[in-house]
Amino acid sequence: MRANVGDRLIVEGAHVGEGRREGVITEVRHDDHSPPYTVRWEDGHEGLVVPGPDARILPSATR
Repeated sequence: MRANVGDRLIVEGAHVGEGRREGVITEVRHDDHSPPYTVRWEDGHEGLVVPGPDARILPSATR
């Protein structure tokens, strides 16, 4: 998985009833654009994320 600042991270719910989470990548820590990423989630929280197999990246419209 490779991402850039401004890309959206989508994480599908892993359990029944668990909703999708969406956030914007605000920091990429490695030159090769591999995880972990700092993500600002829709609810305003920010955190360091290593996306799993239930995640996908949507490229920023500005790229």
